[in-house]
Amino acid sequence: MFGLTRRSALLTGAGGGIGAAVAEAFAKAGAAVLVTDVNGDTAAAVADRITAAGGAAQSAVLDVRDAQQAAEAAAQAAALNNGTLNILVNNAGATAPAMFANLDQEAFSRIVDIHLLGSFVCSKAALEYLPDDGTGRIINVTSAAGLTGTIGQANYGAAKAGIIGLTKSLAKELAKRRITANAIAPLAATAMTENIRSNEKLAVKTLARIPLGRWAEPSEIAGSFVFFASDAGAYITGQVLPVDGGTVI
Repeated sequence: MFGLTRRSALLTGAGGGIGAAVAEAFAKAGAAVLVTDVNGDTAAAVADRITAAGGAAQSAVLDVRDAQQAAEAAAQAAALNNGTLNILVNNAGATAPAMFANLDQEAFSRIVDIHLLGSFVCSKAALEYLPDDGTGRIINVTSAAGLTGTIGQANYGAAKAGIIGLTKSLAKELAKRRITANAIAPLAATAMTENIRSNEKLAVKTLARIPLGRWAEPSEIAGSFVFFASDAGAYITGQVLPVDGGTVI
C-alpha cells in the first residue's frame, strides 16, 4: 500500500533538508526520482547517495521560477518511467526575514515567486506528464506560517498561504483526471530553520509552541510524503497536513 514501485517523482529544492530526505524515502519505496535544486552540486550529491544505496535517481539544476527549466525537468523525470511522471513535490523555498515595516518589495516578491510562483510553474510543467490512472500526485509544501501567520516573515507567510489556496484549487480542477493535490506543513531542523534554532531566545519560544517539545529530523517528515504519494493516500485530496509536533492544533 505504501510502495512506489514503477512510479517516477520530480522533487524541487531537494539538495538538502526535507527535500533530500523525501527523495531518499521515495527511492527506498521503489520510485525513480529526479532530484532538482537551484544548486546542481547538492542535487547531484543526493542523487549519488540514492544510486549508491541501490535506488534509481538522476539530478538536474532547476530554478523553479524558470518555465523552460521546469519543462526540461518534467520531461527528464517522465523519461524515468516511460514518459509518465507520477509525483511532483514542490518543495523549493527560501526565507528573507524582516519585520513588516522594514520589508521591501524586492524581498516580498522574491519569496513569493520562489514558493508560490515556483509551485505554479512546476505544476504546469508536470501536468502533461501526470497520468489519469489514479497515481498522479502533486504534493506542495506549505507551513504553519501559511495557516496561522507569522511575525517577521510576512512575505513567507503570504507565499505559504497562497500555496494552500493553489493546492485546494488544483485538487478541485484535477479530480476529474484522478490526480490528487495535497499540502504538507512540516517543521524540522533544516537550514531554513537554522536562524531560529541558533538564536537562544527564538529557539526557546519556538520549542514552547511545539507540544512534543523538540524539532523533527528531516527523515521523520519524509514518511508523510510517501503516504500522500502512495496508494494509501489515493482518496485524499485538497488537504493540508501539519507535520509539526502539534504546533498547529
